[in-house]
Amino acid sequence: MVIGVVGSGAMGSGIAQVAATAGHNVILVDNNAQSLSTAERKLRETLQKLQEKQKIASAEAVLSRFTFSENLADCAPCGLVIEAIVENLDVKKKVFAELELHVGDRCIMATNTSSLSVTSIAAACKLPRRVLGLHFFNPAPLMALVEVVPAIQTDDALVPDMKQLMATWGKTPVVAKDTPGFIVNRLARPYYGEAIRIYEEGIADMATIDWAMTEIGGFRMGPFALMDFIGHDVNYVVTETVFQSFFFDPRYRPSLSQKRLLEARWLGVKSGRGFYNYASGSLKPVPIKNQEQGKQIVDRILAMLINEAVDALYLNVAVVADLETAMTKGVNYPKGLLAWCDEWGADSCLQKLDFLYKIYGDDRYRASRMLRQYAFDNKKFI
Repeated sequence: MVIGVVGSGAMGSGIAQVAATAGHNVILVDNNAQSLSTAERKLRETLQKLQEKQKIASAEAVLSRFTFSENLADCAPCGLVIEAIVENLDVKKKVFAELELHVGDRCIMATNTSSLSVTSIAAACKLPRRVLGLHFFNPAPLMALVEVVPAIQTDDALVPDMKQLMATWGKTPVVAKDTPGFIVNRLARPYYGEAIRIYEEGIADMATIDWAMTEIGGFRMGPFALMDFIGHDVNYVVTETVFQSFFFDPRYRPSLSQKRLLEARWLGVKSGRGFYNYASGSLKPVPIKNQEQGKQIVDRILAMLINEAVDALYLNVAVVADLETAMTKGVNYPKGLLAWCDEWGADSCLQKLDFLYKIYGDDRYRASRMLRQYAFDNKKFI
């Protein structure tokens, strides 16, 4: 089928590249001519490099499948259109309503939203049954995971069809319930939020927390380095969106420290300054490599992550296999959080959370009912 992609930024271009490399003709649409031209140039450069590395046979063959357009009407022949524009609900709904005027009734319409309600986006359409979420991760050509997110209106048959299509694109699809943050952006919130909390309390500095999580915890990047890499204009906004969408549940409460960085436009690596200073000649802070303190940091953050995964299972956000796959393939965690809970023992994780709850009296540390039950029954998740 012909694939349409609306939005020619890094994510939209990446999704378009994946589809074209898989053999589809792709119509890449953006109403900004300059953005579209930049996307075409970058795609050409990327595909040429892939050809030189013998990752693809011919850059020109892939490029020949592209059509670049400033007009949504050019999506008329598409069997699937994936929207990858600004993370703003009103803007997305407006685009979906307009897009529906130009495509056929059998065209599937997908949103790449990372944290907004797919159900709300679908409600903007006359045929909401053909709308669902296909959440790719950045960079789309490299990251294997795709979250398939049906809205409550979505035709049930679309889910297996889209899972199969994503697999033919070389992706690993998981199915997530349409709840804020889906799987990855929900389960990962404590990795950032609890790390900032530890820093704000003066327990450890940023470099020490990052050292603990990488050297002791086995994560590829520490939380502060990762937030700087993602960009605070993205990471903070997702946290704030999830917090508001969950009716201000304290488990997802954003931090003032990160908000101040956003206000200062210290967005991280891309702006040269974030939690760390990336200016030429700046000195990288040295962590305090205290093994005992490092383990306490890891245990605290990991207990919060595990609890979030258990609660997602309890609330039927996804099945065990998809929860585990999402975190290992989507954010490269060293192992699935439920498997980690099994290693620790549910009772050990519960004790850590109950201790934090007793110390702080803060509902952010409340244990999931399922974790408490598994601890009582001495059960494992896998």
